Amino acid sequence: MKAPRLVKGARVAVVSPASAAKVERVQAGVEALKSAGYEPVVMPHALAHGPLYYAGTAAERAADLAAAFADKTIAAVVCTRGGWGSAELLPLLDAKVFRENQKPFVGYSDHTALHTWLQQECGMGTFHGPMVSPDWARADGVDGASWDAALGGKRDWTMAEADGLESLQAGRAAGVVRGGCLSILAESLGTPYAYRPEAGTLLFLEDTGHKAYQGDRQLLHLRLAGALDGVQGIVFGDMEQCAASPEDKRLLLAALRHGLRGFAGPVAIGLRSGHVSGANVTVPLGARAELAVDDAGATLRFVEAATA
Repeated sequence: MKAPRLVKGARVAVVSPASAAKVERVQAGVEALKSAGYEPVVMPHALAHGPLYYAGTAAERAADLAAAFADKTIAAVVCTRGGWGSAELLPLLDAKVFRENQKPFVGYSDHTALHTWLQQECGMGTFHGPMVSPDWARADGVDGASWDAALGGKRDWTMAEADGLESLQAGRAAGVVRGGCLSILAESLGTPYAYRPEAGTLLFLEDTGHKAYQGDRQLLHLRLAGALDGVQGIVFGDMEQCAASPEDKRLLLAALRHGLRGFAGPVAIGLRSGHVSGANVTVPLGARAELAVDDAGATLRFVEAATA
């Protein structure tokens, strides 16, 4: 099911399903959303601090998220930041509310738990893209072209070298783009809310702050759990947040190749979405795409609109 496309002037809910965000950063991001032509609506607990590092209790955060989807005047839902806490909400959410109120949900990092749940339990496409505090609050934090294409319902558009894509293993594949934060996907395995592999998947994976061996370990976890079954091709994020030096980057690339040994499909790396320092690219999860990788580079072409 596809949510209606997002148009300028639309009301956009700002939610904090996980960790508390800095108020001044959220305020700056809200102003940027206004400048981009939207009407931000800050939900009641979006600026909460506590308990612990959360933006309110799990019940409060779940209530904000459900209310944002149930409100017929809200056209899209954008998260303030990630951190930790989204998985706590899953037992508290009523899938019926979300199924009956389709709208774009935008976030990354810890919100991979929500992306997976919304896709698998509610049949929704979601958007791995810029959040209010880390991205909209920065002058160069949002890649406008991919935001407009993904949320605006563009049917045929391509991500390539300009979006950071590079070759890791040559080949061609087609399928539905799914995935998100590598560590969150791996940690979901064995729970009722685990990522479930589907045939014909192009898997997008990115992360921050882990060492090369941890990425290798998480890929092994996915592989042994069968979570790579049916995956036709893989696209990694830029992974720069996992490599502090050129030597670290070389080791990381070698570890990723080792973790995917035996995988026959194309593999690209460098897609600037999620934990990045530049303009954050919006990736529609649930949309069909084609991945082409050769020695010259890589392209990810979306062949259907992500919104209606």
